[in-house]
Amino acid sequence: MMNNKVVLAFSGGLDTSFCVPYLKNEKGLEVHTVMVNTGGFSAMEESEIEKRALLLGAASHKNINAVDEYYNKGIKYLLFGNILNN
Repeated sequence: MMNNKVVLAFSGGLDTSFCVPYLKNEKGLEVHTVMVNTGGFSAMEESEIEKRALLLGAASHKNINAVDEYYNKGIKYLLFGNILNN
């Protein structure tokens, strides 16, 4: 019975895909995965990432849509400051 839990930032790529079964099978941890979308993933990609996490053995997966917050609290200030125009 697994009592210790871990939350893994999960992209669905090679490295994080290795981590799910490793943490579950080798370390005996209950793995919960999270993917934060800051604008780089479509709804279809989010769905595929969730399926992959669960297939690899994650106990649960959560997709967090942070597109608006990422823009409003970060990116827009870089644009306002014309940060790319040295």
